[in-house]
Amino acid sequence: MLVAKGWKDFEVLYTGDGEKTEKWGDVILTRPDPQVIWKKQNIRPQKVHAKYIRSLSGGGHWEDYLPYPQQWTVEWENLKFLIKPMGFKHTGLFPEQAVNWSRMSELIRKQNREIKVLNLFAYTGAASVVCARAGAKVTHIDASKGMVERAKENAKLNYITSIRFIVDDCKKFIEREIRRGNRYDAIIMDPPSYGRGPNGEIWKLEDSLYDFVLLAKQVLSDNPLFVLINSYTTGLQAGVIKNVLSLIFGEENVSADEIGLPTKEGIILPCGNSGFKVWEEKCK
Repeated sequence: MLVAKGWKDFEVLYTGDGEKTEKWGDVILTRPDPQVIWKKQNIRPQKVHAKYIRSLSGGGHWEDYLPYPQQWTVEWENLKFLIKPMGFKHTGLFPEQAVNWSRMSELIRKQNREIKVLNLFAYTGAASVVCARAGAKVTHIDASKGMVERAKENAKLNYITSIRFIVDDCKKFIEREIRRGNRYDAIIMDPPSYGRGPNGEIWKLEDSLYDFVLLAKQVLSDNPLFVLINSYTTGLQAGVIKNVLSLIFGEENVSADEIGLPTKEGIILPCGNSGFKVWEEKCK
């Protein structure tokens, strides 16, 4: 497992009974986590500012206990990211992705050429900001206008102006890029477990991922740098992602790992899986 370390403004305080309690800057939040199947240990609970309560009919809401800002920032490696409790227990950032941010930054900085990055299902743009800060020219795609607006705010926070933001269905965008002949040196994707396309098409990750990656391959440049696939779908193991990458791009320099976060109680909280295909032998 790859463990995200080095955070100063974020910490998992404790876990148990289907929940995790995290400190985001000065704000403490408790959220559900399906991976946390164990009981709470002998801990001294913190006073939390808010807790996400699931509804039996689906969805849920934040229940506030102490005053806290509507939104605030946390910092990683001199980059700032907005945090705001939102629907479906989200905060606008996945801190475990720091393990991938470090690797992408290193790969991009080692190049003596401009790297064009395509970030698909790009959410609030942390990876876009990280790659742009490393020197890449980034195209950021997400179907949610609200998430793209938050990504723009994250870019503005860090004085980054080199990201092209587009609100679009990722599959439709790639199909148009293929026809236009546009190519990218690196592709990042964080596809949802389930969703619907613009014409009502059903997206189910287990059924759609392989064909989607195969399609995305057509927009890779002749001198590619990396492809990164993230998955938070329970049951889709790292080995599955590794097989997809190996079969489509070749097995050389392919790796896939579970990613996680350290907790103050001394255990590692599993948070998902990531797979990398790197054409590292072309680095200068």
